[in-house]
Amino acid sequence: MTDRKHILIVEDEKIIAERIHRLAKEILMGKPIKFSLISHIENAFTFLSKHNIDLLLLDLNLNGEDGFQLLQRMMAKGFQTIIISAHDNKAIQAFEYGVLDFVPKPFTKERLKMAFSRWLTEDSYSDIPTKYLSVQVRGNLRLVEVDQLKFIKGSGSYSELYLKSGKKELHGKSMDSLFQILPSKFERIHRSYILNLDCLSRIQVHQGGKYEAVLNDGSLLPIGRSRYKELKSRWV
Repeated sequence: MTDRKHILIVEDEKIIAERIHRLAKEILMGKPIKFSLISHIENAFTFLSKHNIDLLLLDLNLNGEDGFQLLQRMMAKGFQTIIISAHDNKAIQAFEYGVLDFVPKPFTKERLKMAFSRWLTEDSYSDIPTKYLSVQVRGNLRLVEVDQLKFIKGSGSYSELYLKSGKKELHGKSMDSLFQILPSKFERIHRSYILNLDCLSRIQVHQGGKYEAVLNDGSLLPIGRSRYKELKSRWV
C-alpha cells in the first residue's frame, strides 16, 4: 500500500462508529488512510456515487434499514467490503455476494485486525466461497455465477470476465481484488490472468521456458515462469 487509501465506515451508532474508526487507525498506523463516516444508508448511496473508496466497513442495520441494500447495489464497484454486524445469520449470504470478511458484533481489536489483514493480503481465500459476481450491463446490475467463469484477465483497474458461454463481461474490481474473494479453485497463473482450474485441460511446455495453459475449449493462456511450479503442483 503506497497510495493513500480511502475507507468508508457506514454505521448508525455513533459510539460504535467512533470505536471502529479509532481501532482502524491504531491497526493501520503508519499507512496513508483517509476515513469517512456515514450513518444513513441513503447518504452512503449518494457518497459512493460521487467518491471512489478502497474499503467499505458496513453495518447491516442502519436506523432500521437493511445495509444489505447497499452491498447488493454497490457490489459491482471496485472497493472491497467488510461487514461489521450483530446479524451473523446473514454471514453466509454476505460471503456468497463477495464480501472480504464478516466481523460479528461485539468485536475485539484482534478480530478487526484479522479482517484488515485479509484486506492487505493479496493471496487469501474465504472459508465460504463467493458464489456470485455482479456486473453492470447498460446501467443495470446482473449477477454472474462464479462457477460460470472460465478465466479473468486484468484490464487496469477493471477485470474482464470470460465465461464458459463464450460471453465477456467487465467487472469494476481489479484482478487483484477479485482474487481475494474467489474460491480456491481459481489460480493466478500470470500477472494478467486468473484461471478456473476446472477449465484447465493441460499445461504446454515450450522451448526457452515458455509455458501455456490449454483450456478445455482449446483456448491458450500464458503461464508466468514464477507461477508454473505452483500451478503444476495444484493441478492434478
